[in-house]
Amino acid sequence: MKKPIAWILDSTAYVTEEFKAHPDVYVVPLNLHFGLEEFVDGVDLSNEQLYQRIKAAPEFPKTSQPSAGRFAELYEKLKEEYECGIAIHASAKLSGTIASSVSGAQMSNFKLYAVDSMALSYGLSGLLERGLELAEQGLEAEAIALQLEAETTNFRNYILIGNLTQLYKGGRMSGAQYYIGSLLQVKPIVQLTPEGELAPIDKVRSHKKAVQYLLNHAKQDHADYGVNTFQVIHANIPGEAESVKQEVLKFAPEANVLIGNISSSLAVHAGEGTLALMWRKPPQ
Repeated sequence: MKKPIAWILDSTAYVTEEFKAHPDVYVVPLNLHFGLEEFVDGVDLSNEQLYQRIKAAPEFPKTSQPSAGRFAELYEKLKEEYECGIAIHASAKLSGTIASSVSGAQMSNFKLYAVDSMALSYGLSGLLERGLELAEQGLEAEAIALQLEAETTNFRNYILIGNLTQLYKGGRMSGAQYYIGSLLQVKPIVQLTPEGELAPIDKVRSHKKAVQYLLNHAKQDHADYGVNTFQVIHANIPGEAESVKQEVLKFAPEANVLIGNISSSLAVHAGEGTLALMWRKPPQ
C-alpha cells in the first residue's frame, strides 16, 4: 500500500535536522556556479569554503535551478511509494525551480501539487510544518495544497542584506532599488513581498537601528497575534544571530527561537553578513 503524500522542498528552504530525518521529506538542491566549476547546494561546500570562494572569485558566482530531469528522476522513484506529492518551492519571481518541478512531474507522470511559497528560507519550511499538521488532521493532499497557498501571506520577514552589490549583480534587485540602498550610510530593510518579490521597504542610518527595526516588528506581531516561533537566519555571523535571539526572548521568554545558516544558494546573492528575522502569523 502506498503512502499518501511525499513532501518536496528545494534547497533555498531552511531545512531543520528534524526535516532532514523525516522519512517523507525530500530536498532537491540547486546548483552553484563559480566560473566553470559547478557545486551542489548544501553538499559540495561547507559554509566556510563557500564564503572563501565568494571572496576570492574573480567573477560573480551564480545559481541555477535543478533541471526538470533531476526532478523527474526523483518523482519516478516517489510514484512507486506515494500516491502523490506536495512540493513547496521558492518564489517563482526569484527562481524557476517550481517550473522545473512541475515539468519533472509531468515527465514522470507523478501526481504533484506544486505550491509557490512566495518566499525563501523559513517561508518554505514554515509551510511544510503547516502542511504536516494539516495532514495529521486528515486533510487530503489537494485541500492541503490549497490551504498552504492561501496561507503564504502569513509569512513575515525582515532582512538586512550583507552585500547589496552581490544582490544587484545577481539580478535579484533592480538598479533603482540598488541605488536607493547604496546611498551613503543608509541600511536598507529588505523584504520578500506577498507577491514573492524582493524589495526594500525602509531604510535606517545604522546597523544597530536596522536590527532594532526587525525586533520591533517581531515584538508587535508577538503582542498582536501571539507569534511564538521565530527564525533567525544568518550568513556567517552566528554571534550576532545569537544576540538577536536573546533580544527576542526578552519580550517573548516562552518563544521558540531557531537559529540557522542561510542556504548556499541564497548566500551567493545576499552575501556574508546577511541577517534576517522571520516568522509566520497563526492562521486566522
